[in-house]
Amino acid sequence: LALLAVGLVVSLVQAVTQINEATLVFLPKVLVLCGMLALLGPFMMATMSDFTRMLMDRLVLAGGG
Repeated sequence: LALLAVGLVVSLVQAVTQINEATLVFLPKVLVLCGMLALLGPFMMATMSDFTRMLMDRLVLAGGG
């Protein structure tokens, strides 16, 4: 959602200033993506590792090893 908002804002700025450069959107999106990964990365990693642990436990309980 953050990248969508940044893309929309940059598109509006391009429309208002009549600058039609396709690469202009790239840098702000990359910066927002890096910031979001820095903020939400630990949460996503913890969620995925908990899910993987639960999945492996269920496989063992089901007789998978």
